[in-house]
Amino acid sequence: MADKDAVTKEFMQDSDIFADVFNYMLYDGRQVIKPEQLRPVDTTAIVLPYGEGQQSVPIQKYRDVLKLVTAMEDSNAAYLLLGIENQSQLHYAMPVRNMLYDAMQYVSQVENTAKSHRGENKSTHAETGAEYLSGFYRTDRLLPVITLTLYFGADEWNAPRDLHSMLTANNDIMKFVDNYHIHLVAPADISYEDFGKFHTELKLALKYLKYSRDKKRLGEVIYEDAAFRNVSRKTADMINIVTGSKLIYHQGEERVNMCVAIEEMRKEAIEQGIEQGIEQGIEQGIEQGIEQGIEQGIEQGKVLGAIEICRQLGLDSNDIISRIISSFSLTRDEAESYMRRALANL
Repeated sequence: MADKDAVTKEFMQDSDIFADVFNYMLYDGRQVIKPEQLRPVDTTAIVLPYGEGQQSVPIQKYRDVLKLVTAMEDSNAAYLLLGIENQSQLHYAMPVRNMLYDAMQYVSQVENTAKSHRGENKSTHAETGAEYLSGFYRTDRLLPVITLTLYFGADEWNAPRDLHSMLTANNDIMKFVDNYHIHLVAPADISYEDFGKFHTELKLALKYLKYSRDKKRLGEVIYEDAAFRNVSRKTADMINIVTGSKLIYHQGEERVNMCVAIEEMRKEAIEQGIEQGIEQGIEQGIEQGIEQGIEQGIEQGKVLGAIEICRQLGLDSNDIISRIISSFSLTRDEAESYMRRALANL
């Protein structure tokens, strides 16, 4: 888990990628936020609320990525604080977690504003009693805080997406409870066409994640998109670690051809799978051999075991038949007969 958290955090620290995901969410892919407009912000948020007996209780939280941006909208500058929380697994209390992060950030802004007033020349501003007590003036304003949850998983996000989904109360009560929605980017939610709204390799990472459970479709997607033939090592490593794909490429490569990496992975998996299938088949064949003859039973078990492993790797029937013809020196009729037997046993 630590490896996934570390690699996704480092990946999203990149200003180009950070800007890309927020442009997708806020501006439907239009390039409003520029990477050069982003400035890193301390991700530590600390507030000191009062507990029993006026004891201060420190709360300290670390956000994954937090940046200040000056985005130009209609010739006006919009100052925003943008945060990203990376999730490699579902989090069933995400609305409360993100709500706390946002609230702590607003508290920090209020406290910093009050601190700045305490250090300024009082003659320049006549404080009212209310302003003096709060430390926050009537004309003061806060920067909007937007937190985005980026889910690095292939599954549907079936965890709560808002605070109300986590509560149990009747409608008379719920109408007085302010809701909080999470802003979620999850690969499963992105249509194939909408991947075109991304302008960095984040598109490739999310596309790979979306189809990572469907090996056949994943192969088609990668071969269809030429960008997969020239992927940065950073992106390839992140995909490899998050999905556990075991992609094969050379350690010294700065750019990776994902088509080649996947093919090498498949070849190795097939070779290992056939060997594993043979081992499993020996056990099955010995059982069959009690009635059919030990030697014949073991040989049949080897072939059937190899077919099962190839099937689990997502190969289609024709590819499996070609593989076992080559591996066991069978005729096509014999291979097809084994294939029919294997399918009949499912």
